[in-house]
Amino acid sequence: MSNLLDSVDSSKFEPPPEAVDFYVESLRLLKESGIPFLLSGTYALACFTGITRPTKDLDVFCKPSDAPKILGFFKGRGYRIDIEDERWIGKVWKDEHFFDVIYNMSTASIPVTDHWFQQAYEAEIYGTNVRITPPTEFVLSKLFLQDRYRYDGADVAHVILKKHAEIDWRYLLDAMELYWEVLLIHVLNFRFIYPTERECIPRWLFDELIARLQAQADMPAARMRICRGRLFSPRDYVMDIAEWGFADVVGKGIEERHERKP
Repeated sequence: MSNLLDSVDSSKFEPPPEAVDFYVESLRLLKESGIPFLLSGTYALACFTGITRPTKDLDVFCKPSDAPKILGFFKGRGYRIDIEDERWIGKVWKDEHFFDVIYNMSTASIPVTDHWFQQAYEAEIYGTNVRITPPTEFVLSKLFLQDRYRYDGADVAHVILKKHAEIDWRYLLDAMELYWEVLLIHVLNFRFIYPTERECIPRWLFDELIARLQAQADMPAARMRICRGRLFSPRDYVMDIAEWGFADVVGKGIEERHERKP
């Protein structure tokens, strides 16, 4: 069953006028391709919360096996494609405009799967009806974005506030099995931001995460000194890896590309 969301006034995203045609054409071609995809990012946030803000691109999510198909589809129609990081993201370009093709989290630990497509949320964006990333997966996609220049914790809190009844909390916990502490961070963050709305997050989830924290506190420190900070921000924890002797769990180069190059 499809959840049809209200259409979004695309002008509120303040795209450059010359970019609008690219977005319109891109979404039309994505639908035409027949390859399953989900629109996420700022557009999904607007659909779930009504919050709009300027954005420079589109975030298109798909399964890893479908990413080459989408990139190839656009390449065959004269667009330039770029594999920014084989583990999670590619781009489709037309002049200086682009959209992201995302098939994994930047941590390379949570790929997009069929589960992301089980709940159908649809909205009209730039004149095309497209499927939107469901609330559960939207939250999942934002948990690790904690950078000096970008922190998406507010997006997580707002979607939990507005869509908590539609979030699959068990699946969210399972998906964060390896990095459950990050989920706990956002649970505590939400409880602090909305002290009167704590019941939005199931008590069993809070109890489970606290039990894990207590069990972990009784364990000795690992022999290998590691820094997981670069899962949040590759650039903000370079010193830890390059000079302070911590092992890196990210596997990215010390010189990380951040600027968007045409």
